[in-house]
Amino acid sequence: MDLGFTGKVALVTGAGSQIGFGKETALLLAKEGCEAVAVTDIVMEDVEMTAAAIKKLGTKSIALKADITNAAEVGGMVKSVIDEFGRIDILCNVAGGILHKDNTPIDQQDGAMWEKQMKLNLFGTMNVCKAVVPQMRAQKCGVIVNIGSGSTHQYQMGVGMYAMSKYAMDLFTKQLAMGEAGAGIRVNCVAPGPAPTKFGAVFREGLPPLTPEEEQENREKFAKLMPLGRIATAGDIANATAFLASDRTSFVTGQVFHVSGGSVM
Repeated sequence: MDLGFTGKVALVTGAGSQIGFGKETALLLAKEGCEAVAVTDIVMEDVEMTAAAIKKLGTKSIALKADITNAAEVGGMVKSVIDEFGRIDILCNVAGGILHKDNTPIDQQDGAMWEKQMKLNLFGTMNVCKAVVPQMRAQKCGVIVNIGSGSTHQYQMGVGMYAMSKYAMDLFTKQLAMGEAGAGIRVNCVAPGPAPTKFGAVFREGLPPLTPEEEQENREKFAKLMPLGRIATAGDIANATAFLASDRTSFVTGQVFHVSGGSVM
């Protein structure tokens, strides 16, 4: 199926992790025909590896370092992409993270963490959109796909402020979709379920590293919570992201698409 990516330029944030959603999404966009895929993250060495992998596929790429919570850095990063490739047709906001342990009683939570969590997951995504949208308006077209979380509907997971920041992203997605529809810009959100990435590393802070056997046991435990009997892969999330970014969903905007094995319905 032709997804309509030929000649298009994509920007993927949070693409540094070599086992994460960002890298997998960037590679898929390249494989499906994008002319160029720019990638960014907070560690330059990591994102350079992703850019190198994209170039091996015969697709143009540029690696850029940027902290999405820093509006000035984001502005400079987006300018560099436009200077290099002339346009941005697709923006995938993957950057984000969990900054606290789960199931912590509210009286033991740190107010400073609340602010940092919202700043990273919500305001960071807003910073990138704010920098990219004017270019998309000038083009009279563009697609934005934000990465949310199934935790917004899985209260037993106990991830508190993280889930609230992602719920706010759901609302931001809808508001931005409505506000920019007249400019030809579509905005949607992919909400992943549990996946074997480094995303939840904070849960094990202060604990010894897991053995391969323990990691497998954890995966099997999470798999039992999923109606489809397994946890997500980075490929599952990349496939959904690319689909929403494609011409095949040209009449879809303002939607939150849960990719969570049936754990959210």
